[in-house]
Amino acid sequence: MTAVTAAPGAPGAGGGEGVLAAAVLCAVLLAVLVPLNARAGLYRIALAPTALGELPALLGRTAAAWCAAAAIPAAIREGNAPGWTLLVAAVAAHTALACVARGAVHLARRRAGRRRPRSALVIGTGEAGRRVTTALYEHPEYGMRPVGVVEPGGEPADAALAEGVSVPVLTGREDIVRAAIQNAVRDAVFTRDPGTDPEAAALVPVFTDLDCTVWVVGAASPAAHPAAAVPGAGGRTVEHLWGFPCRRLDPRPRHHRAGPRGKRALDVAVAAAALLAAAPVLLACALAVRIADGPGVIFRQERIGLGGRPFTVLKFRTLRPRDEHESATRWNVADDRRMSTVGHVLRRTSLDELPQLFNVLRGDMSLVGPRPERPYFVQHFSRLHPGYAARHRMPAGITGLAQVHGLRGDTSIEDRARFDNHYIETWSLWQDVSILLRTAGSVLRLGGS
Repeated sequence: MTAVTAAPGAPGAGGGEGVLAAAVLCAVLLAVLVPLNARAGLYRIALAPTALGELPALLGRTAAAWCAAAAIPAAIREGNAPGWTLLVAAVAAHTALACVARGAVHLARRRAGRRRPRSALVIGTGEAGRRVTTALYEHPEYGMRPVGVVEPGGEPADAALAEGVSVPVLTGREDIVRAAIQNAVRDAVFTRDPGTDPEAAALVPVFTDLDCTVWVVGAASPAAHPAAAVPGAGGRTVEHLWGFPCRRLDPRPRHHRAGPRGKRALDVAVAAAALLAAAPVLLACALAVRIADGPGVIFRQERIGLGGRPFTVLKFRTLRPRDEHESATRWNVADDRRMSTVGHVLRRTSLDELPQLFNVLRGDMSLVGPRPERPYFVQHFSRLHPGYAARHRMPAGITGLAQVHGLRGDTSIEDRARFDNHYIETWSLWQDVSILLRTAGSVLRLGGS
């Protein structure tokens, strides 16, 4: 049998080059498109985006990406640049596919928003707050369900929105934070402009620290009330909420979450690997809690982290408190007889702490650092123990130097603060690694609280 080989110029001789050309082309397109789309805000959360509304931005950026890709014609056709017809066809096809794909994504998001709306707080009572809150209730396609109205300096009450619909009016900062945490609030809708209203401006960092998306909504048409318009870039309105002009406030950079150099990288790498490895354990714990204690598998509670800022800590529920006061002020529930067998096992093995790996990935916590405490006890211990407040110089941790020395549960607060401050003052990456190894050893010995 005679072997058949392709001549250098025959079809198929450049098969390897064709694969390389396609790979280079995709790399160039991605390298150009991703930053251009990001700069245009195409990857940001929007209230009611439409693929047709995004079509001009998609077309312009797709054309720029393909023009950049045309600079490598030798990888496509032996040194001959592709003609304008081919380039225009590629741009048109790419834009059409991108438009269809984004339309499908937006449709899926709207359907998901109707089925599982995010909890939201509306800032501003009166006619403006009532109209916006009612609009969100009547139009679930925006994916937000108001659970309260905020009026700084007002009186607590129930705000009637429409027939049979009312929500609580929140006034104090502690009430606002507590409501946001307990209801897992993800959006804050301002009907009072933070740029001109000092009380509203003071609430913006509260919501950004709680990882809420902040929206500023005008309460009337610009023609009727020009001051109510909320302009976007260049003085034009970017979005609307059922006809109300609306824009999204960008959160401030979170450089304060980074911690010492290398610490954040270690946190992300270890937490991500641990979540993947522990996925079966997380599922088993969730099922056990659901069967033993009913709905509400995840327990959310306000804690104080880096710089004295509040965040929402996640744990598997081991005990259902009688009320908010007990949850915020009771020190230790390890011996509570209301706790089920599953709850005792989770606490004894420290498995109830596993959901805090998500806090680490979000940047709320670190793997190693001072254990975060509730606001009530932070204020109390800061008055009693000098140096306690200094613990907040470092991101809060799942474990820490105090914990690996047995200071957990009902132990000396003064000793804990001393260990935590010593850890901060002598921090090193290897110290974090050694504390993690010691923590793993204590968990295997059932050293939970």
